[in-house]
Amino acid sequence: QVQLVESGGGSVQAGGSLRLSCAVSGFTANRHCIGWFRQVPGKEREGIASINTGGLSTNYADSVKGRFTISHDNAKNTLYLQMNSLKPEDTAMYYCAADPQFVSRALTCARFAYVYKVWGQGTQVTVS
Repeated sequence: QVQLVESGGGSVQAGGSLRLSCAVSGFTANRHCIGWFRQVPGKEREGIASINTGGLSTNYADSVKGRFTISHDNAKNTLYLQMNSLKPEDTAMYYCAADPQFVSRALTCARFAYVYKVWGQGTQVTVS
């Protein structure tokens, strides 16, 4: 049973920082695509960052590049999103998602929501 559980959301002032965590269970993400997405009501889900946990390549949306950092701790099987210099437009429900299938270490993971098959329940981030 594959399960992803996000935590670390909350309310923060503009310019502040938050660190989101995504605990993965049911499989070991040692060569997989895992990513962070966000969504506000009435808008499409936005893929903001992805990582290949084998090759360690990352893929960021322009809206967060230079401010957010995605990482994965293989020992803890946990995904992280360090969010710095937060802006009001970052306010959203944040989800982690994973593709349980093995991928090539050379692959740069996509940020399209339809690619990902397992999703967490979401954690709310509110800025200012």
